[in-house]
Amino acid sequence: MRTIVVTGALAVLLLGCTQQAVARSHALQVPRQRSVSLFTRRAAAEARPARPARPRNELRALGLDVLARINDQRGARGLRPLRVSRGLTAAAAYHSREMGLNGFFEHESVNGAPFWKRIERFYPSGRSRWAVGENIFYESPDTTARSTVHEWMTSPPHRENILSPEWREIGIGAAHFASAKGTFGGDSVTIVTADFGARG
Repeated sequence: MRTIVVTGALAVLLLGCTQQAVARSHALQVPRQRSVSLFTRRAAAEARPARPARPRNELRALGLDVLARINDQRGARGLRPLRVSRGLTAAAAYHSREMGLNGFFEHESVNGAPFWKRIERFYPSGRSRWAVGENIFYESPDTTARSTVHEWMTSPPHRENILSPEWREIGIGAAHFASAKGTFGGDSVTIVTADFGARG
């Protein structure tokens, strides 16, 4: 028998009249040491993709700053810092780009596949234990590591992912789009995905 427990939250913050910040994190617990985040609403993709507009070095710096701030939050509570995983970083970067190019903001992939299937392609399961989680965030027109981590820490499901003693590794992927369609309404947005993992 399979038992599934689903919890989730959606946080929306309007900053002034032109900036918008949105964060999502959902959790689904599945037996056999597999924990995943999942949001069930599908988003439609439109025909014309948006193009990234922020230089890659700025996006890398944003990701490193988000990582440092997450590890600061963990360290302040006596938790071990998370190590960077190439696989989780690739999964997170792929998802941030996928959301911006296809105009949706969900944990599911554009084809409706659950997020953990995407992560598993980049971060294969271990011999006995595999667990992953995910936080996503966007802000218009740009975001900073400070606002990203602040919004996640004020939302219980996001905070739980950041402060979980289960995680050992993390990957962060950021993407910027000058004009993102669909959910983003043609606005300039910066999207950040953080994928958390542990395997053995």
